[in-house]
Amino acid sequence: MTQIGKMLLFVVPPVVISIALIEAIVLSRRQAYDWRAFGVSAFDLVTRLLVNVFLPLSIATPVVAWAANHQLTTIPLDGWGAGIALFLGQEFCYYWFHRAAHRVRWFWANHSVHHSPNELNLSASVRLGILGKFSGTALFFVPLIWLGFDPRIVFTVITLNLLYQFWIHATWIPKLGWLEGILNTPSSHRVHHAANLEYLDANYGGVLLIFDRMFGTYIPERDDLPCRYGLVHPQTSYNPVRVEFSEWFSMLRDAATARSLRAFFGYLFMPPGWRPHGEGHTTEDLRARHAKDKALPISVNPSFDSY
Repeated sequence: MTQIGKMLLFVVPPVVISIALIEAIVLSRRQAYDWRAFGVSAFDLVTRLLVNVFLPLSIATPVVAWAANHQLTTIPLDGWGAGIALFLGQEFCYYWFHRAAHRVRWFWANHSVHHSPNELNLSASVRLGILGKFSGTALFFVPLIWLGFDPRIVFTVITLNLLYQFWIHATWIPKLGWLEGILNTPSSHRVHHAANLEYLDANYGGVLLIFDRMFGTYIPERDDLPCRYGLVHPQTSYNPVRVEFSEWFSMLRDAATARSLRAFFGYLFMPPGWRPHGEGHTTEDLRARHAKDKALPISVNPSFDSY
């Protein structure tokens, strides 16, 4: 393990959780603070670190190894050009990983853990889900390795990307003017974490939002629409095991009821809320029903059901 790898694994986490704790103490003096949620997030961080140390392999390891052994070329980081290319390539891959983590249920099963806190704060940033290696997150970054970048450097840059995103979980930081829509800011990330129907499935970028702009997933925060954080169906449990595994169990339970291969694979790889009969709870389904309800005429005749 490189020196920077050791620092990211053993030095940065205690610093990050300490800063989150300071924020928690300050916020708790001003308003109600969910300390139990802080505990769940700390559990996730510690458990994930233990998994990384004692179970260093993932289901993506064979594919990563293949890409490393069959690189098209070797790209040394010996200048600004290669560094910028790696940064932009990593941002592109991260965008599609993050989008898939919301739009493919298999990846959402782990990523939903990150969205489970009903309050957004710095402690929520460290709750990433302990089964990222099992879900195959690394697969999205294999193209960078295949093109010629050193795998260790690729995964270090990914870690630095996630470290950047620590501060954007602070809800007390206001909008940042002309940077909005360019960088991933606290305002943009508030939208990403919001469960409001108007905000769902938006702002997937890591450091930059240029790919959200390019692919139509950028939504700015509205002053007239406060963000409601958490899942569409809020997670109310503080049991860390339930928080970590509830979506996995739900997905597997649905797959076990499948009556066709289409339904089986749909439950695994279609968007969260998908149902084979078409009347599900995907973002598209929810928005379509909302639009239909808004279009219905409102009766002017009161009925007993109104009271």
